[in-house]
Amino acid sequence: MSLSVSCGIVGLPNVGKSTLFNALTNNHVLVANYPFATIDPNTGIVPVPDSRLIRLAEIYKTEKIIPATVTFVDIAGLVKGASQGEGLGNQFLSHIRTTNAIVQVVRSFEDNNVTYVGDQPNPKKDIDVVNTELILADLQTIDRRLPRLEKEVKADPKLRPLFEELSEAKKTLDSGIPLSASKEWSKPSEWLQKELQLLTLKPVIYVFNVNEQDLTDDHKKQQMSDLVAPNKALFICAKLESELRDLDESDSQELLASYGVTESGLVQLIHTAFDVLGLQSFLTAGPKEVRAWTIAKGATAPQAAGTIHSDFERGFIAAQIINYQDLIDAGSETAVRSAGKARTEGKDYVMKPDDVVEFKFNVRK
Repeated sequence: MSLSVSCGIVGLPNVGKSTLFNALTNNHVLVANYPFATIDPNTGIVPVPDSRLIRLAEIYKTEKIIPATVTFVDIAGLVKGASQGEGLGNQFLSHIRTTNAIVQVVRSFEDNNVTYVGDQPNPKKDIDVVNTELILADLQTIDRRLPRLEKEVKADPKLRPLFEELSEAKKTLDSGIPLSASKEWSKPSEWLQKELQLLTLKPVIYVFNVNEQDLTDDHKKQQMSDLVAPNKALFICAKLESELRDLDESDSQELLASYGVTESGLVQLIHTAFDVLGLQSFLTAGPKEVRAWTIAKGATAPQAAGTIHSDFERGFIAAQIINYQDLIDAGSETAVRSAGKARTEGKDYVMKPDDVVEFKFNVRK
């Protein structure tokens, strides 16, 4: 099936996480001016905005459109000591483990009506508090696993590389550096990623929740970007995003343009998530439905076929591919084929984002 994409939204209390979550998912979870208003993790599944699907639906005369999706999980505000059980503690850190990426919301707006947990908003200090709690949570995980793994190595020497990798991870975390921020951990083993689900291995997208006027303040945005480099930084006004929820597409674009913004926070965040996770979409189209499927960049045609059904990958014969723009320009699949622009690709073909595909396969008993 299509790859799942999930992002855990974290941050200190009252930085605008739930406001942003509501705006992104059009849900109505509790928003309250006190810490821990979000008692249970709120989950919203959001369709990936994709205008290509609408155009394809017109060509194939179908009303059924199935976009790719992203799952957002809004997690209660973290505080200093969360890894030791402060606030709502580890029960919320555990919710992040199942997500693909972490979206850390950082307060960079001024509003005397919204309580701040410290003296005053300080993006660098706030980022350090959250990162420290994630590091401490990972160290707890490693400290539980490392002694047991050391004993297992004595019985099975083949496990030594895992022991050494985990020991190096501990050394990095002990120095106060998240694993995702260390160049040494650009390619951790699958075991380290999936078995332990370490939080600081997950890619992080920093979302600075700014005032409306700061959306076009390039100097301020550069300062904030420098705080988190080389991680991705986005600048979103959660208050503005909330206003967009009740507007149609035309009015939304007009409001965004009035603040010098071309894309909504949702679109920016989804594009960034796909980028940092190394993902893309390919398309299938016909009179029954048009659909976007999420795959890893660099996926081959058989691997892409497998996202539809495992039988498609096992019995893969070929992929019949039409470029999306060629299809739009020609106006129909028949016209594209008549122009000689449809092609057949084999097992080594690497999928491209604008591929409209029909797979040919044998069902093996």
